[in-house]
Amino acid sequence: MTVPQETSATSHWDVPTWRSRLLERTTRPDGARFAGLFGSAENDGGVRLTAVLFAPDAEDPLTLQTHLPADDLSYEALSPLLPAAFWYERALHDLFGVEPKDHPRLDPLLLPLTDPANAPLPGTARRPIPLTPDESAIPRAVTGPGVFTIPHGPVRSGVLESVEYLVETPGEDIPRIQIRVFHKHRGASKNFEQRPLQDAVLVAERVEGIASVAHALAFCHAAERLAGTEIPWAARLVRCLHAELERITNHLDVMVKLTDAAGLAVATARFGLHKERMLRLIGQLCGSRFGRSVIIPGGVHALPALGPDDIDRRVARLHRGIASDWQAAMTTPSFLDRLRTTGPLDSLLAHAHGALGPVGKASGCSPDARYERPYDAYPSLGLGPLVQESAGDALARTQVRGTEIEQSFRLLRQITEELRDPAAGTGPLEAPMPTDLHGEVTGWAEAPQGEVLYLVRFEDGRVARCVPRSASFHNLVLFHEVFAGDILTDFPFIEASFGLSIAGVAL
Repeated sequence: MTVPQETSATSHWDVPTWRSRLLERTTRPDGARFAGLFGSAENDGGVRLTAVLFAPDAEDPLTLQTHLPADDLSYEALSPLLPAAFWYERALHDLFGVEPKDHPRLDPLLLPLTDPANAPLPGTARRPIPLTPDESAIPRAVTGPGVFTIPHGPVRSGVLESVEYLVETPGEDIPRIQIRVFHKHRGASKNFEQRPLQDAVLVAERVEGIASVAHALAFCHAAERLAGTEIPWAARLVRCLHAELERITNHLDVMVKLTDAAGLAVATARFGLHKERMLRLIGQLCGSRFGRSVIIPGGVHALPALGPDDIDRRVARLHRGIASDWQAAMTTPSFLDRLRTTGPLDSLLAHAHGALGPVGKASGCSPDARYERPYDAYPSLGLGPLVQESAGDALARTQVRGTEIEQSFRLLRQITEELRDPAAGTGPLEAPMPTDLHGEVTGWAEAPQGEVLYLVRFEDGRVARCVPRSASFHNLVLFHEVFAGDILTDFPFIEASFGLSIAGVAL
């Protein structure tokens, strides 16, 4: 069968009209939220640009497209008027050789290239000419007596992802920081191409390991929307079960890093223990500590290996221990002193950028796909009020995570109660999916870090192009903006409180 095109609004414009309409829709006070800007190589050597927007109270995304011809891969940059496009346009420059004219800073982001003509086109077989980056060439913008640059990374102490922070400082204060993530670039988008649906899910699970479930969900949601597939109720419940277990585990990992930065050895050990117990529970439920191979197109692979009563007992025991230790940490004066007023993200900036997940919620900006565009079992579960703080600092981001953990435990109790229904336990777990999917579609899910977005083009049942956008990529650019008044010893607290993964940035 041939599956019809997805129903969300897609508009194609010439470049000037595309730019003006995009800016008009996103810069007005009641405008749409900018969710990303992506490129795709065309057969004629040109590049198609796709901007994804989410209008208030609209479930389906709006995609605005234009085409850059091969002989003129340039356009007037969006970033001067739409700062949220800043990193997206740098990625276009790295990956496609597109030149956003008058962009504030086209430094290499995803690839350490100096010549955009050598850039690989993810939609073709071209590859970059190998270059050896000059590590001594460190760009500087802050000048003055005693100002120097600390290249922090890409290899750092501990088990940390490879990223390089160029910290420009006169000694203690941090007036400016640059981020280089290209050491981690893996070409994840290219890995999807020409894979059948079932195999592509395995790639999605490995795009950002700490959010394996969320990425698998976003990819499968895209395929299911294109096919018009209705997911069985039991499968919806199992999907949400693993999504919330993943959320708790990630938030515990952030707390491990924060307490470790504060030198609280006992708290670090306790939260590390809770995280390990969560991972073991997930592994007992599905055979993978990361919840992999649970989500499949059309449903789930199987019911949890443990029954609802057993899950309830284990989750309740974990909840008691986590709640007790979280309360102890959040009433420790020396810990709170390191978080309060550290790394504040201005609320206006958060809203203008469309900050996602705990980073946005801590600054009063709270897009959450489970509320805005609910999926799977979430429309029927009692999510409760949207979690939100206003201070925007590391403490507020930690408080958001604590509240979300409590919310997740409530959802887990609801899910296990629903799974006790014999109809859920004996019903189908998978709906049939067509084998000849054809068309373009978007899919999404709410990861612990925020909204995950997938743009997928299928041709004859195989993935022709897939662009995953993690919340980590969308949010990390804001790391530049939160160091006013902070010093070098605040750095690990700010980084940990963002809770992002570099693997999810350097795709």
